[in-house]
Amino acid sequence: MRLLCTPLLMFALAVVSQAQTQTKPTSAELTPRPAVSAILEAFDKYEVVGMPEAHALKDVDDFILALIRNPAFPEKVNDIAVECGNSLYQPMLDRYIAGEQVPFSEVQKVWRNTTQPMCGTSGFFEQFFPLVRAINQKLPAGKRLRVLAGDPPIDWDQIKTEEDIRKSFVDRDASIASVMEKEVLSKHRRALMLFGTFHLMHDSGPPGSAISIYEKDYPNRTFVISNLAFFDLKPSTPSSNRFVDWPVPSLAVAKGTWLGALDLSHFFPPGVFIDDNCKVTTDFAKEELKPMEELVDAFLYLGPTDLQLREQVPADIVLDTKYMTESERRLALQGFPDDFTSEAFHERIVRTARNAIFTVPRPPDVNAMVQQCLDQKSRNSTPQ
Repeated sequence: MRLLCTPLLMFALAVVSQAQTQTKPTSAELTPRPAVSAILEAFDKYEVVGMPEAHALKDVDDFILALIRNPAFPEKVNDIAVECGNSLYQPMLDRYIAGEQVPFSEVQKVWRNTTQPMCGTSGFFEQFFPLVRAINQKLPAGKRLRVLAGDPPIDWDQIKTEEDIRKSFVDRDASIASVMEKEVLSKHRRALMLFGTFHLMHDSGPPGSAISIYEKDYPNRTFVISNLAFFDLKPSTPSSNRFVDWPVPSLAVAKGTWLGALDLSHFFPPGVFIDDNCKVTTDFAKEELKPMEELVDAFLYLGPTDLQLREQVPADIVLDTKYMTESERRLALQGFPDDFTSEAFHERIVRTARNAIFTVPRPPDVNAMVQQCLDQKSRNSTPQ
């Protein structure tokens, strides 16, 4: 349930009370701090800091690029684990990040050939990998960063049918957890994790996020950051800025605050899921609606939610007709609807370019999802 007092009023009352009486902070207070220094300081206590990346949010992407360019970053961090990285190519990625001569067309496979369509059209990752490589060129060998590919190993050259998809697409969170355990936690290295927030949450319940999986053996090692990009932001409804006095960018700890007490539905739009029986779910399950302070440790604020920018697709990706054709093939095998064709994709790019402001995407056509699922089940049951 929402608290009746507005956050701004609670913040103002807390400041006045603290100045006049020097009493201990109340549980409703939030204390935003400069985000970069707060994240770097978190590595003094935790081996892993996890935060969201890409997913069309340019402000988040720009913040991450600024964070890793900070001169103090390599002093605190050994590895950066990423969602958009096919672990099949880890040896090649290691050579590229270390500065060896690897053709860019080859290293692109790391983020273009994952299980996630959004990775291959992400301008963020197209900048991220070359940036880390450039940073390493300025560092002594012992301080150089390693980038870890977290997505399961998948060889798209060998995937020709829907059955190949089902065999190859393994549990992504289990794969991420395995990489973190083997390459980071067992070696007591320090890593920044860049993944969608739902892969990062503590105690997320079955089947479990990547972090909740490895925390069974490595508890209290990870500091999880969520952003406020979707906070109470509904489609076509401008959000009131509850954080108008916060510095940009800033980070606030969740535990014991009015913000941390709110459940998941205030921070993210519900996903749309379809099960093996073609039944669609369009809301959070009751067991998922835990207070956010049980799921994450801090919130990242990058400015008003209704002024955040959308990440645009770089021209070189769109102009790569061979890759676009291959992407369309992969999407068709995964059962995506026809609006993911190259023509529809190009139209969507032009349409979104008219408005650079990020808005929550409209939910997909549920009836079309059900029909497509039924058609696919019919094809699978038809003798070949």
